[in-house]
Amino acid sequence: ERPVGRRAALPAGPDLRHFLRGAAAGEPRSEPGSAPGTGRVYLETYGCQMNVNDTEIAWAILQKNGYTRTKELDEADVILLVTCSVREKAEQAIWNRLRHLKALKVRRQQDRVPLRIGILGCMAERLKEEILHREKLVDIVAGPDAYRDLPRLLAVAESGQQAANVLLSLDETYADILPVQTSAGGTTAFVSIMRGCDNMCSYCIVPFTRGRERSRPITSILQEVRMLSDQGVKEVTLLGQNVNSFRDMSEVQFQSAAAPVLSRGFSTVYKAKPGGLCFAHLLDQVSRIDPEMRIRFTSPHPKDFPDEASVLQLIQERHNICKQLHLPAQSGSTRVLEAMRRGYTREAYLELVHHVRESIPGVSLSSDFIAGFCGETEEDHQQTVSLLREVRYNVGFLFAYSMRQKTRAYHRLQDDVPADIKQRRLEELITVFREEAARANEAMVGQSQLVLVEGPSKRSALELCGRNDGNIKVIFPDAETEDAAGCEALVRAQPGDYVLVKVTSASSQTLKGVLLCRTTLSRSAACR
Repeated sequence: ERPVGRRAALPAGPDLRHFLRGAAAGEPRSEPGSAPGTGRVYLETYGCQMNVNDTEIAWAILQKNGYTRTKELDEADVILLVTCSVREKAEQAIWNRLRHLKALKVRRQQDRVPLRIGILGCMAERLKEEILHREKLVDIVAGPDAYRDLPRLLAVAESGQQAANVLLSLDETYADILPVQTSAGGTTAFVSIMRGCDNMCSYCIVPFTRGRERSRPITSILQEVRMLSDQGVKEVTLLGQNVNSFRDMSEVQFQSAAAPVLSRGFSTVYKAKPGGLCFAHLLDQVSRIDPEMRIRFTSPHPKDFPDEASVLQLIQERHNICKQLHLPAQSGSTRVLEAMRRGYTREAYLELVHHVRESIPGVSLSSDFIAGFCGETEEDHQQTVSLLREVRYNVGFLFAYSMRQKTRAYHRLQDDVPADIKQRRLEELITVFREEAARANEAMVGQSQLVLVEGPSKRSALELCGRNDGNIKVIFPDAETEDAAGCEALVRAQPGDYVLVKVTSASSQTLKGVLLCRTTLSRSAACR
């Protein structure tokens, strides 16, 4: 699951009061260390990469307050589910999981061993009352801006009461919390650079569950990336709902810059804020930290790639910024894009794609698409099919439309495409995407690809898997190989190593090849 929507304005009326209450009222915040806790915590993450990062933030706060971590469900004193609300299917997965956990909690009560269950994240924000009242199973509910309050909420739950905090903040970025990586020894990591979103795409729940857009100070981000480099992490993905609208306003001297200018053919319904250090400045600084660390970012909005192309130029110039871009289109129909409030036409989007490919030769492109949005006709659907064929994405995320309460579509539009037609259109989009992705990937057969080794292949212990610069999975034999540094002894590739793989076959999702040698990111760039 991936939340792909944007936001352009605050909701009016009661929604605005819910959005701001507590954030501007000066309510005290629970800080790490204010409520010492004990017990073993079991964490489960659902949904997007932002939730992976949220899990790491929540765990950093709990660890600092005396909790320990367990990977065994039966050992847990506290079970926390970090949830997603972007589609109905994502929420249903949580309700199903809670039914399973109910039996465990009943057994614990019979044995007089307490078990506390918490719902964190977007679903907590959206459905607090229902979660607390349905079967009285959940003890704590914490929204995305309330993780600092977890120790207090758990302390309240220990007394037998339910506890909740779903207040959205205008300034919370957890800038002072260094996330604890939940996958020890991992080669890749996510770094949150901003929270919330100021676009208001009509289909999207994200503005109502994650709040207004606010950027984390660059100094805090650089500190975290340096820490990850010191830990041996070889790839960092900069995360945000709309990363290329990043603006660091944390210092007075940053506030003299002009407001960003949108590309030709793009628009927004909110007024861009002047001042602040922009995303290109952040990307430049992050890429200088470690020449052996790959840098990715997601998710940008097409409207925020300005014509002066500083971000695109950085991607082209820096060997450690991956030549890969996520350009979420959502639809190929200008009429549907207008109903979605995306701020661009099909023609403007295609012009951007052309500009990107001219600026970054060989770039890998990915995108998001929604099938069966409100009012979508068969002609609209065929325009999306033709966009998939014309652009030929390497990676795609495609879903049937799922209407969410509170969104503009819920209040203004009709969810009038029948479920069976949504499903049929989705299947057609997936088929076309796979055909075109297979053609795009087949063009790499015979080429050498630089691959960051992630670990054993899931399908065979005799093979390793990793990802190339374009974020495409590459499978190759786990065999001894030469080292490009020139040492005589043969070596075996380990997670975190860079290797050259010659591609021998390709599908829509995977490349397969033979191992040529172990190398480094800098050495490989020098040989291009």
